[in-house]
Amino acid sequence: MGQQEKVATSLAGVVSEEISASLTAVDAELARRYPGDPGTRQPVHTVYVPGDTFTAGTIRSWGDQALRALDEHAPDAASFAAVLGIPDELAAPVHERVRAKLEREPVEDLRIDFEDGYGPRSDAEEDEAAARAARLVSEAYRNGTAAPYMGIRMKCMEAAVRDRGIRTTDIFLTGLMQAGGLPDGLVLTLPKATYPEQVTAFVRLLEAFERAHGLPAGRLGFEIQIETSQSILAADGTAAVARMIDAARGRVTGLHYGTFDYSACVGVSAAYQAGDHPAADHAKAVMQVAAAGTGVRVSDGSTNVLPVGPAHQVHEAWRLHYGLTRRALARAYYQGWDMHPGHLPTRYAAVYTFYREGLERAAARLAAYVAKAGGDVMDEPATAKALSGYLLRGIDCGALDTAEVARLTGLTRADLDAFASRRRGGLTAGQA
Repeated sequence: MGQQEKVATSLAGVVSEEISASLTAVDAELARRYPGDPGTRQPVHTVYVPGDTFTAGTIRSWGDQALRALDEHAPDAASFAAVLGIPDELAAPVHERVRAKLEREPVEDLRIDFEDGYGPRSDAEEDEAAARAARLVSEAYRNGTAAPYMGIRMKCMEAAVRDRGIRTTDIFLTGLMQAGGLPDGLVLTLPKATYPEQVTAFVRLLEAFERAHGLPAGRLGFEIQIETSQSILAADGTAAVARMIDAARGRVTGLHYGTFDYSACVGVSAAYQAGDHPAADHAKAVMQVAAAGTGVRVSDGSTNVLPVGPAHQVHEAWRLHYGLTRRALARAYYQGWDMHPGHLPTRYAAVYTFYREGLERAAARLAAYVAKAGGDVMDEPATAKALSGYLLRGIDCGALDTAEVARLTGLTRADLDAFASRRRGGLTAGQA
């Protein structure tokens, strides 16, 4: 061993103590505002179904319709891969997993819509539909036919529909309580939030409901839909979406981009309203930065091009949806909206291809990082966190198997959670 170095300092210990004391409030604020990933599964999509058409068989029906579309327009792995441009080596495993997913769990997140997809109805009609939705959701969780996440999108907090939105929310939540309680996978979506004060108002509604039923404070969380330009850039030049997250007081779990409302709001003509428009990219980038580190997830929007009609038209719509989904995944938008059963095959094909094509490379990099083995890329802890998060998302959605990831990395699920800084929790996406 070499000569032991003499260690000398110039500052008294009190200096460090004083500095720490001066930053106590900042430390607490960082912990409060940026708790990190909640450790729950994020669904790869959200399916929206109007409140008047949702039935006990909706989820299975979507899966069956998606399987029929595959059988009719891409009956085998080779034809499906040819339509979408999936590499030959991934054609069979992706096709096999897509079919298995559609048979086992076709919908990961379902929102019963009482807003744009439902439209204006009489109060009596919406009352009944909201009560029916609560009963059907409760029954689905009891009998095992529910999606992992389910809930409603109520009308917004704007004056014209505010009372109706509040009443629908109350009826739905009350119905769940009367049927046995709030399910773990409950998710609420607040649309068209423009001002942080509207978010604060919704928090007050949820607080009042919790008090009325003796629920723990914070039990009810919600997503915010970003559909107006004012929610991205406020009149004073600040990022209103960041203020909305703060106004939710820890209850907001997601930010969902509304492709068509937002595009129309900033003047994009109908022919160019899409998730890859520059206006959409800007809005989602602001949402992403505002949500980073807060535990709030960001979701992309939808495409309105439906895969219906003759084969060539279905294939064209599939390629569009597949490409938009792959583009979103590369930009770290791991969730999107699906508006038609025919979108399910390409949603899962895009997601599964994304994770399977990067599996071996990501696993090798993470294993090398753990072993400090070096390699052709010098990864840092932040990259190890991203690699672990990538593998975990692939496992959660069914693109990857825990066993194959363990074989390639030598790591357990708990190890991956630790590297990804996930705070392991339950399933619920709708809780803070």
